[in-house]
Amino acid sequence: MKLPHAVNVLLLGSGGREHAIAKKISESQRLSKLYIATGNGGTASCGINVPDLSPVNFGGIKQFVISNNINLVVVGPEEPLVKGIADYFQNDSDIYHIPVIGPAMAGARLEGSKAFAKEFMVKHGIPTAAYRSFSKDCADEACEFLETFEAPYVLKADGLAAGKGVLIENDIESAKAAVRTILGGQFGMAGNNIVIEQFLSGIELSVFVATD
Repeated sequence: MKLPHAVNVLLLGSGGREHAIAKKISESQRLSKLYIATGNGGTASCGINVPDLSPVNFGGIKQFVISNNINLVVVGPEEPLVKGIADYFQNDSDIYHIPVIGPAMAGARLEGSKAFAKEFMVKHGIPTAAYRSFSKDCADEACEFLETFEAPYVLKADGLAAGKGVLIENDIESAKAAVRTILGGQFGMAGNNIVIEQFLSGIELSVFVATD
């Protein structure tokens, strides 16, 4: 869909990532109004924070979009994407015409499930560290699998855990204890499954790509 010359934008999120996105959007000559839900102190200098609108309150977002004549929705956090906000817009006759910058639920699953992402990489021949995933009723089996690796041990809660779901343990006993802690609920439902992965040493690089 072609956007109007003067665009009203709703940006979802409240972190540093959203501050960076908000700053660049605010520099566009085509911007009319920029709203950020929920926003933070930094985003307040770029647009209008909407502190009472949660990025996962899809019904509330719909009403806000309609009431404020929003032309474009930009999604910063993973959670609303994993929960299907792009699909929600596409399947609602009142707002389907409003573009959402972010993948559909099926694509967001690559971020929402580490086990699914590993399976995807193996299936499509994308290089990745050796691994196995285990459900919460397989803690003993997971601990046995740790014995096949050398330290350090990489343990990942399968689901979204606000960037805190990865543990690196340097000895086998602490790794086994961490397995039981994760599967026991340390990260809530995100830890219902665990990925145990071979440790790879090197420089970590994150790449974000925006495409039509």
